[in-house]
Amino acid sequence: MAKVAFLGLGVMGYPMAGYLAKAGHDVTVYNRTAAKAEKWVSEHGGAFATTPRAAAQGADFVMSCVGNDDDLRSVCLGDDGAFAGMEAGAVFVDHTTVSAQVTRELHAAAADSGIAFVDAPISGGQAGAENGALVVMCGGAQDAYDKAEPMIDAYSKLCKRLGESGSGQLCKMVNQICIAGLVQGLSEGLHFAEKAGLDGRAVVEVIGGGAAGSWQMVNRYETMLDDHFEHGFAVDWMRKDLGICLQTANENGASLPVTALVDQFYKDVQKLGGGRWDTSSLIKRLREFG
Repeated sequence: MAKVAFLGLGVMGYPMAGYLAKAGHDVTVYNRTAAKAEKWVSEHGGAFATTPRAAAQGADFVMSCVGNDDDLRSVCLGDDGAFAGMEAGAVFVDHTTVSAQVTRELHAAAADSGIAFVDAPISGGQAGAENGALVVMCGGAQDAYDKAEPMIDAYSKLCKRLGESGSGQLCKMVNQICIAGLVQGLSEGLHFAEKAGLDGRAVVEVIGGGAAGSWQMVNRYETMLDDHFEHGFAVDWMRKDLGICLQTANENGASLPVTALVDQFYKDVQKLGGGRWDTSSLIKRLREFG
């Protein structure tokens, strides 16, 4: 069993770290709000540290799942950052959805200290984290990935390396681009069914088994019909992710007209006070604005 540090105990990181402890690893956690780390230790054992550096001291693997580019830099770099506490040969695995640019920046900084760095953004939402069934898309050197994969297996159902540093983040961008269009299409379809006087549940029962079926339809149609959005992946986070997608597309020349439009639709949802609503709240925008 390995000595592991986990940095960031949000709705995703908290259960992910728990699965590492359940697998028998020696886990030390760090969270910006110390009370959350203390609560985790009371439930799972292990230990908590007051800085990323202290958590990473002597760890074979350091996992992170924080908020954005700046949050990731703050837990990695500086006198109190994880890199300062890690030894040569250790592996840093980042599960945060961030830009490929910051990933490559930190990959280079880690390499200067003899530390391996794997970008490993995740998909599957809170339910996937709680059930240990996440999909993990990775970038980095093959040997670093080979070391990290058995650790990631503790909370994933699929883990795959896409290429060198930054490849995992680029794959996550593809994931978010696809989701944006799917959720808008599902929202429009259900909204149309309502306006047409159809039973939405009956409609989904029919079309869900055909070419229109999707994960979003299976897992979100009922709450969308019930106008319930206090769950799932927040609109604020989706806008952060889509911003990364659109910035990267501007750099590489990709055309993302639907993604850009849906990003603005999510901005409308934020104006409705729905920043923390699930991304399926796009249908709420249609009901409000027609």
